[in-house]
Amino acid sequence: MIKNILLSTILIVTFTTINFGQKVAIVDVAQILENLPEYIEAQSEIDKISANWQQEISQEYDKIKSMYNKYQAEQVLLSEEVKIEREEEIMGREKEVRDLQKKHFGPEGDLFRKRQELVSPIQDQVFTAIEKYAESKGFDIIFDKSGSAGLLYANSEYDKTEEVAKQLGIRN
Repeated sequence: MIKNILLSTILIVTFTTINFGQKVAIVDVAQILENLPEYIEAQSEIDKISANWQQEISQEYDKIKSMYNKYQAEQVLLSEEVKIEREEEIMGREKEVRDLQKKHFGPEGDLFRKRQELVSPIQDQVFTAIEKYAESKGFDIIFDKSGSAGLLYANSEYDKTEEVAKQLGIRN
């Protein structure tokens, strides 16, 4: 008798879990992007721009190195005032080139903005496709296999932010 009750309970729990379980999927966003012609083209353009800027910066550093070498060669013949003037000129040029490098490659630099301009619309297109797919196939949660984004889609039914906020006394 106890075996029958225990077996019945296990079957009920199993079927309930199967019927009410969350459907989860994994998508490799990096693989999808790498196979999109628009993304490949955008990435190629970004690489060209980056290479041009890097070349420009390298040329400027070469000029500074040349200035420094010339200064080193002439240093023994220069007065103290001229030495200081040349050193300040070299340091000023170095600062200008570092600022240019930061302008192009810094966290909020030209390259970042260009990448946002070219790649963001393509990523939005992919995320919209994932969301539509999830909704049409009944998935509750979709994770990014490539690890670049983490959680890609979650059914709003599982978002309990409001409930936790209320429990903490936070009112929106």
